[in-house]
Amino acid sequence: MTPITEVEGRRLALSNLEKVLYPATGFTKGELLHYYATTAEFLLPHLRDRPVSFLRYPDGPDGQVFFAKNVPPGTPDWVTTAEVPRVEGPARMVFVQDLASLMWAANLVTEFHTPQWVIGAPGEADRLVFDLDPGSPATVVDCCEVALWLRERLAADGIEAYAKTSGSKGLHLAAAIRPAPSEEATEYAKELAVEAEKAMPRLVLHRMTKSLRPGKVFVDWSQNAARKTTATPYTLRARREPAVSAPVTWEEVAECRSPAALTVLASDLAPRLQDYGDLFAALLGPEGVGRLP
Repeated sequence: MTPITEVEGRRLALSNLEKVLYPATGFTKGELLHYYATTAEFLLPHLRDRPVSFLRYPDGPDGQVFFAKNVPPGTPDWVTTAEVPRVEGPARMVFVQDLASLMWAANLVTEFHTPQWVIGAPGEADRLVFDLDPGSPATVVDCCEVALWLRERLAADGIEAYAKTSGSKGLHLAAAIRPAPSEEATEYAKELAVEAEKAMPRLVLHRMTKSLRPGKVFVDWSQNAARKTTATPYTLRARREPAVSAPVTWEEVAECRSPAALTVLASDLAPRLQDYGDLFAALLGPEGVGRLP
């Protein structure tokens, strides 16, 4: 029988708890649910009021992996949903606002991806993001060099950036900004990506052309577009190991000498949160909010 669990007064059927989702480590679905339950305090504020796109991998990363943006069939009526504007027309999407909703969504086995705006102001970016993606043989070590340059360049415009692992090969930078049209945030991010390429032409690429990417770091500025989403801080990723898109300190970025130094697994996160708290907390409040030039 599927066990029934009560979470904040909501009854949830949590299925296949012994199923191994990450064969490389033996990490099970039960461990995935435990991870989200114990990380909820830090994850939920970054999900709140943002429509969630699910990247589902119910049979693990080696099985079928697919995006789901519309409300999944069978969604409980107590899960918050709302109509969200999209290029192809408005659609109803899920909002993960509380622990019960988080555990329901986690039971689907999914990565959490969110846009840079909240539902109260769709298309008004309140965050600026850069996705630093290394083309082999470049690694996250090279991403760190680019991240440090971007941090200084953003600071020159009065914008404070924070870094997190992508949970895959690269690094994400994020900053809180005063709400501005997503088009303006995208254009500004592109300008900085072009500047970075001019400053470090042998290392940085601002264009997505795959043939140009080996050995370089692609600075993806396009995720600031209103229609785009980025992996939410603290989400698990559908990778070989249960890697987390985890905030890191700038000291860790500056001192990174090997990809392993910036690989954060689910088992690493609890002690990190105990030591550092939420390194992305500044993105949640009015303090440190920058203004696009």
